[in-house]
Amino acid sequence: MQRPPPEDFSLKETNPHLGGGKITGDKLTSTYDLVEQMQYLYVRVVKAKDLPAKDVTGSCDPYVEVKLGNYKGTTRHFEKKTNPEWNQVFAFSKERIQASVLEVTVKDKDVVKDDFIGRVLFDLNEIPKRVPPDSPLAPQWYRLEDRKGDKAKGELMLAVWMGTQADEAFPEAWHSDAATVSGTDGLANIRSKVYLSPKLWYLRVNVIEAQDLQPTDKGRFPEVFVKAVLGNQALRTRISQSRSINPMWNEDLMFVAAEPFEEPLILSVEDKIAPGKDEVLGRCAIPLQYLDRRLDHKPVNTKWYNLEKHVIIEGEKKKDTKFASRLHMRICLEGGYHVLDESTHYSSDLRPTAKQLWKSSIGVLELGVLNAQGLMPMKEKNGRGTTDAYCVAKYGQKWVRTRTIIDSSMPKWNEQYTWEVFDPCTVITIGVFDNCHLHGGDKAGGAKDSRIGKVRIRLSTLETDRVYTHSYPLLVLHPNGVKKMGEIHLAVRFTCSSLLNMMHMYSQPLLPKMHYIHPLTVSQLDSLRHQATQIVSMRLSRAEPPLRKEVVEYMLDVGSHMWSMRRSKANFFRIMGVLSGLIAVGKWFDQICNWKNPITTVLIHILFIILVMYPELILPTIFLYLFLIGVWYYRWRPRHPPHMDTRLSHADSAHPDELDEEFDTFPTSRGSDIVRMRYDRLRSIAGRIQTVVGDLATQGERLQSLLSWRDPRATALFVIFCLIAAIVLYVTPFQVVALLTGFYILRHPRFRHKLPSVPLNFFRRLPARTDCML
Repeated sequence: MQRPPPEDFSLKETNPHLGGGKITGDKLTSTYDLVEQMQYLYVRVVKAKDLPAKDVTGSCDPYVEVKLGNYKGTTRHFEKKTNPEWNQVFAFSKERIQASVLEVTVKDKDVVKDDFIGRVLFDLNEIPKRVPPDSPLAPQWYRLEDRKGDKAKGELMLAVWMGTQADEAFPEAWHSDAATVSGTDGLANIRSKVYLSPKLWYLRVNVIEAQDLQPTDKGRFPEVFVKAVLGNQALRTRISQSRSINPMWNEDLMFVAAEPFEEPLILSVEDKIAPGKDEVLGRCAIPLQYLDRRLDHKPVNTKWYNLEKHVIIEGEKKKDTKFASRLHMRICLEGGYHVLDESTHYSSDLRPTAKQLWKSSIGVLELGVLNAQGLMPMKEKNGRGTTDAYCVAKYGQKWVRTRTIIDSSMPKWNEQYTWEVFDPCTVITIGVFDNCHLHGGDKAGGAKDSRIGKVRIRLSTLETDRVYTHSYPLLVLHPNGVKKMGEIHLAVRFTCSSLLNMMHMYSQPLLPKMHYIHPLTVSQLDSLRHQATQIVSMRLSRAEPPLRKEVVEYMLDVGSHMWSMRRSKANFFRIMGVLSGLIAVGKWFDQICNWKNPITTVLIHILFIILVMYPELILPTIFLYLFLIGVWYYRWRPRHPPHMDTRLSHADSAHPDELDEEFDTFPTSRGSDIVRMRYDRLRSIAGRIQTVVGDLATQGERLQSLLSWRDPRATALFVIFCLIAAIVLYVTPFQVVALLTGFYILRHPRFRHKLPSVPLNFFRRLPARTDCML
């Protein structure tokens, strides 16, 4: 059977017609200069007055129908209102206009058949054009006409104009290509939106001590700990070593808190009476709004907090106010850290939480989301595959979402967005998703927006002021292998406001100062990052319309730390790729020493003699050589931004079972036989890693044992050798020693032996600590 040809996973440079192509000087005139211009006919329906009553009841339930050819949009209707206000905008794509007259009709909603009240007709050739940044077109009153063209009762306030997607009415408009979407919820779900991540803080709770605790059982030493709860985060201190009613801890607990602060921090002092049984000795709730916010490492003041104890009297919880135990703590919101909420490899923001510590921006990043090509059908509708695609881009705290293009494998968005840049070593992530929340999809229960693919662009790989127009492959790893889901066409420009500022950034630490002065442990950072991503996804899924949890988690790379055989292989080969350069240099030097190319070896001898005779030339020669290599490689500098590489990821050669393992749930849902096989495979790989790490440790221990007298004879030999070497080197000029050593290393093969050298034999005989291991 012939294998299908491999899919094209490469990046393609394109030449789209951006901004309508009107170039003046070096800047395009349109405010949307990174996308192709799209023409729209806009109709703003504002309000109506003096509408006649049509029903038998003598009332009027008006709504407006805007009709252009086959496309028809309707406003919401009002019950019994003769002066309704709608203020809704309709946008008809010029590409799809198949009529010469725009018809705006006012109708009265009825149970059987809606009554005609009146209409206004517009000839498309007479509709004015509007070009931002002109002010919006002022709406005006139009007299309604009946079907014969005579005056009817009532007036309608409208504005009708031709514009582009740069128009401020564009994001909120009803689009003609969404005519099949029903209901206001569906329409809200397809509009373009900008979201902001909640402002995240680290909350540090330093639990110092408690005073005058009152355990129920006075006859035993209390085993007391403090439990702190914030939202769905719960941490506890160790059990106090001073087993008394005045216990000490002096322990730090770290939480992630998000503005606006909704939940208080709840602390409870508990006594471990028996395994699995704890008695609450007192608790207190602390609202976060009033806590100290610290910007540096200076400690904040400590405070005593009264603990409340509840007692149950006559079946009701009542506060025991006879006597209050107290808890001594130092609590503050940390403004000097950056709260890590995305994978450190793909951070889009590295600023500290507190705005006072922000440095000025170094430039602007502009992204034009043009279109997508060849998207795979993501769901079934009316017996055929369909895709309702939208894009999400995330950089810093700002998330943007384009409008959803209904039922198209080649959607055209042509939307442009801008971000301030504070650090060039950051990454913008663009994801493409299929909208599963139209046509009442929410009510189907559990419908999730499926991922079509994602693109990451590191700003430091972009040249400043250059517009990059590329078509990126959208690659997704499925349980049955890597799959190209289509291509997304983007235009990207990174504009730098001050080159000096940007170059200065390269000398600064990556994270804010506090991460280095008071570093958090790796396990702390991991659990805090998990909490931060949960908070961000929860808050954005509560926005209107929601940016759903599955979308946010895919964009933030949640779950990328899980074990994957494929990723482990990929990382191993990355290490080999880095070491291959050193190995190549070693092989080349070995060929020089073995006189494989006598001319090169003689030239190396000459260079070596010059460097030994004039040692002050060594460092300048090394730096000159590096300079020449850098200049030589300039010819092959990358011309395109990097993109997802299937070969580097080992996605194109992964075994089906390895992929199945990667997509397995945690804990596993597979049968015991499969798990046993995977466990054995994991053990074999871990065994190899263990051997390599052990070998490295052995070499290090041999170096240590040179002077540790672990092998007294070997150390004696080495110490005597060091004494003789010191005397010889003291007497002999350094140049002579260096020349003799160099000539010995570069000697001709006829003076060489196949056996290993004496120093190597001596080193290999040195003892390591392997013989002490069980």
